[in-house]
Amino acid sequence: MNWRFCVAPMLDWTDRHCRYFHRQLSRHARLYTEMVTTGALLHGDVARHLDFDAAEHPVALQLGGSDPAELAQCARLAARWGYDEINLNCGCPSERVQRGAFGACLMAQPRLVADCIKAMQDAVSVPVTVKHRLGIDRREDYGFVRDFVGTLFEAGCRVFIVHARNAWLKGLSPKENRTVPPLRYQVVYQLKRDFPAATVVLNGGIQTLEQARTHLAHVDGVMLGRAAWNEPYLLAAVDRELFGDDAPVPTREQVVERMSAYLQRAVAQGVAPHAVLNPMLNLFHGQPGARRWRQRLSDPAFLREHGVLALGAAVAELAAPLVT
Repeated sequence: MNWRFCVAPMLDWTDRHCRYFHRQLSRHARLYTEMVTTGALLHGDVARHLDFDAAEHPVALQLGGSDPAELAQCARLAARWGYDEINLNCGCPSERVQRGAFGACLMAQPRLVADCIKAMQDAVSVPVTVKHRLGIDRREDYGFVRDFVGTLFEAGCRVFIVHARNAWLKGLSPKENRTVPPLRYQVVYQLKRDFPAATVVLNGGIQTLEQARTHLAHVDGVMLGRAAWNEPYLLAAVDRELFGDDAPVPTREQVVERMSAYLQRAVAQGVAPHAVLNPMLNLFHGQPGARRWRQRLSDPAFLREHGVLALGAAVAELAAPLVT
């Protein structure tokens, strides 16, 4: 298993269509689902939450929950569906998640988290991992996160994806929790030094592959979140720059061609075109015509006119002179 480069689980963003798109850019990046709660899986439409395309491998399911038995049951479902990893969310700070007694507030209950990890490990053979913060609220003593990781390590967890900020459970929105609590990368580096047998993946604030390489001198892996959405084409350089893969880097136009075929298949299965196109809005970020590309893919009239051929029509407009 390789966690050298990962794309973060992002609610409402990293659905199966987004992950398929990201896979066209990088063969090696490790992809994560949106967080799926145990309740949604146990009482909802399992296929809707778990179906994915085989091309997405390696792909991990992120679970939200705090009941060991329920998490074990959901882990079995995920393993049956073919996921390569089960990740437990111990980092989400939203009040809705707190009301469900999971996410970042679980960091205050490391023994319970250890029981959850053990239950899932007993249920499946794929890796069970955890994504967490450095601490809760304004508590920034290193001992807190060190003991949290140590308790889970003793329970058998070997992969820790660490968002290098605290989670402030009161007074900040989830968006503010991604920017206001200060980044403390040195604390993540210290965790790797103190737990050399663990795989430590650093998340938070990484915008470029150059920054990723800097962190990789200290930890085992990096995880990008918003940068992968806002500038997805940076993923095209991941295989060569971070994995030493000398395969040709796909052009944006090649990615559009592959996604056009995927769009046709998805629409034939009843998927709304915008669900496939939304993750692609920033594919031409920083390029001439990027604004026009975004406008076309988000224009209902344009999508009605071109249907499953919308991607080809939009990229053709990029090559055409702008009429004023």
